[in-house]
Amino acid sequence: MNIIVALLIFTVIVVIHELGHFLLAKKNGIGVPEFSVGMGPRLITYAKTKEGHVIKLLCSQKEFESRENWQDVTKYSWKLFPIGGSCAMIGEDEDNDSENSFNSKGVWARFSVVFAGPFFNFILAFVFAIIILSYSGIDYPVIRQIYTNQPAEKSGLETGDVVKSINGKKITIGREILTYTQLHPLTGDKVEIVVERDGETKTFSIDPYYKASLFGFSYPSAREEGTKITQVTEGGSFEKAGIKAGDIIKSVDGVNVSNAGELSDTMNSVNKSGSGIKFVIERDGTEQEFTVQPVEYETYTLGFNAAFDEKGGNALDVIKYSFVEVKYWIVTTVASLGQLITGKLSMNDVSGPVGIVNVVGSAIDQSKSLGIMAVIIQMLYMSVLLSANLGVMNLLPLPALDGGRLVFILIEAIRGKPVDREKEGFVHFAGLIVLMLFMVFVMYNDIIKIIK
Repeated sequence: MNIIVALLIFTVIVVIHELGHFLLAKKNGIGVPEFSVGMGPRLITYAKTKEGHVIKLLCSQKEFESRENWQDVTKYSWKLFPIGGSCAMIGEDEDNDSENSFNSKGVWARFSVVFAGPFFNFILAFVFAIIILSYSGIDYPVIRQIYTNQPAEKSGLETGDVVKSINGKKITIGREILTYTQLHPLTGDKVEIVVERDGETKTFSIDPYYKASLFGFSYPSAREEGTKITQVTEGGSFEKAGIKAGDIIKSVDGVNVSNAGELSDTMNSVNKSGSGIKFVIERDGTEQEFTVQPVEYETYTLGFNAAFDEKGGNALDVIKYSFVEVKYWIVTTVASLGQLITGKLSMNDVSGPVGIVNVVGSAIDQSKSLGIMAVIIQMLYMSVLLSANLGVMNLLPLPALDGGRLVFILIEAIRGKPVDREKEGFVHFAGLIVLMLFMVFVMYNDIIKIIK
């Protein structure tokens, strides 16, 4: 089921991309022999001919090419394998001097056709973002939680403060704070945070150094959820004490906890180096007491959380922040590519189709317990991420990608004549070979990561 959902998401994103090429090609008078959904043998093919509407089941390639009344019309096909889609344009990849060929059109007409694919991905991401924000709320950068004894509390920040910038970087949504710290890892240097409090702008300098205790377990991130342990780190303090995943934490160091929020607050107040901490655990309906010896660790953190979807925004806010959401994923994708190029990210951090299916499957599994709407919203959220990502990736100035084609079109605009079509075709073909080899490597890498 997870694979089917992932394929459906991928297909919708690719088909919308190809729809962008298709609509602009039609607008500019470029012939489109076929627009298809899926890959492989044709299941259903439709065409509007001079004789009327024609629907053909299981149309072979030979019949597709030889039918007389199909030669100058667009055919619409639904193919066997629900993976992606395509928009075939006359003269796109070969010499063709006919009036309706791709290369017979002006520079900016061709530019608009090529650019339309990635642009439609951004439009799709924007539409899905509107749906998500209308249902789930807007991720305002309001500090919701200050962790006890951590840097934010010591600096004077308070819950309710609206984060405006971090070290000069403008913050518009809560997740940008986490992304900033991921792209700019915290060190011993002070961090300058500008917030708005009661209509006034205030600046705080945070020392991110934090020394605490490591227990080696995970629990739900949503504050309203329960205190069931979701994961225990192998070789960690919890495992050594005999506590298991699935156990429910009832109290910590004598403090009762009934939800993840209370557990988080209590855990952040427990920082007794070298001291054993008592946990009351419920397992199979019976309460047991365990003493856990935490491990000291030093890290850097801001010590607050500001990522939280808040309902109540008006229609204009939803539209505004939907633009912000798409911009966020575009900027994050570009920044991640930069880190990949500079070596701050490795190839192990890159995922292909297999990795995406795995991520989508995990997202579905995690949201199932919250109901069907939670699953739908999670799938839309994944679609926003992937659609924006595909748009950016296709605009990279690399052969075989839309960005590579745009480079050749811009060169033509500057020099006043096109690059030799045969040479351009060779470059794109070579780029396609490299791209396919890269995809094979990424797929292999994804499979190895899943096995491990």
